[in-house]
Amino acid sequence: MSIPSREEMYRALEERHGKELQKRLSDASVAVCGLGGLGSNIAVALARAGVGKLHLIDFDRVDISNLNRQQYFPEQLGLTKTEALTDTLHRIAPYCEITADCVRMTEENVPELLRNDGIICEAFDKADQKAMLVNCVLEKLPDRFLVSGSGMAGISPSNTITTKRITKRFYICGDGVSDVDDGIGLVSSRVLICAGHQAHAVIRIIANEFDV
Repeated sequence: MSIPSREEMYRALEERHGKELQKRLSDASVAVCGLGGLGSNIAVALARAGVGKLHLIDFDRVDISNLNRQQYFPEQLGLTKTEALTDTLHRIAPYCEITADCVRMTEENVPELLRNDGIICEAFDKADQKAMLVNCVLEKLPDRFLVSGSGMAGISPSNTITTKRITKRFYICGDGVSDVDDGIGLVSSRVLICAGHQAHAVIRIIANEFDV
């Protein structure tokens, strides 16, 4: 069976989202930095919503330990996450424009890597990487929107994960306290909830709907 045309795919999204919002989504460019449990789920949600341009950034490869919470398949083990997720997203949204950089992000390369992205999702696993990216974007790319994740480990109640607008262009999603070293690590359902918060924050920003 052949895939629907670009026009058919767009029309189906437009029927769900309305003309104005879908036009905004289709024109948007979003970077997803880190393609693990948060990032891979964020990217899938944004692709399904019809975001026109996604920029995927990660240096890692798909490992068997990723399969409990990340959007990868057993047959993709060993592939770079950028390659594997690009393939998956093209199956979901064949007309989404995807740029992929298989590289470790550093203070030196962040401004160049993110130069064309209006909204940036921080989806790293480690606290030092998170802090580096957040600080770098806030200092060197102050005109961009930044949506970060902090605290989604364990099996605490779903409603403890929230979205908070820290500054005009900076959002944090998560419970703000849980850590993988506290006991139970990362569970797919709770990671997915936090990723959903981040993806939805991005969609609201694109729609010009801002939290107080």
